[in-house]
Amino acid sequence: MMKKLFGTVALALAIGATGLASPGFSQTTNSVARPARSTTYSSQEIIAQGHQFFGNTTRGLAEAIEYVFQNQGEPTAYIVGEEGAGAFIGGLRYGEGTIYYKNGAKKHIYWQGPSIGFDFGGNGSRSLTLVYNSQSPEDLYDRFGGVEGSAYLVGGVGVNFQRKDNITLAPIRTGLGARLGANIGYLKYSKRPTWNPF
Repeated sequence: MMKKLFGTVALALAIGATGLASPGFSQTTNSVARPARSTTYSSQEIIAQGHQFFGNTTRGLAEAIEYVFQNQGEPTAYIVGEEGAGAFIGGLRYGEGTIYYKNGAKKHIYWQGPSIGFDFGGNGSRSLTLVYNSQSPEDLYDRFGGVEGSAYLVGGVGVNFQRKDNITLAPIRTGLGARLGANIGYLKYSKRPTWNPF
């Protein structure tokens, strides 16, 4: 009888020890298997954001986003905002929006800049700018140069690239108005609005 009782207690202790050991092993396995959090946005995330911001009927938006992804890959952040621009040989552009990072950080940001070239007309646009190799809005408070050839029509979409050191910006614009031509210039991004485009 005593031998039987001893055997039952030993079995219970063995099962208990296994039960205590298992959760620790399980937790270790889960923490090792957990994938690292992505620091970039996928094309599906950006297309979804673009349709939400521009509206589902925007023609060519998905194609424009895919074009940028083919050229630059996945962005670390994006800016959504609105801007106005006009040109007669020389031009000016002013805008404001919010920059979003994959880690959840976001901040209001402004941009302004001059351009010169064979460029006439004006337009008001919504813009979605894909941001590459930036981890903080502080990286963007500078001038970004670029060459733009664009034709803006009702419902049209335009894309261009701007660069400063290793940071690349790819504004995708759609809006009302008429603007036709090609220009060269820069945009200056800042934490506060200013009328000075230089």
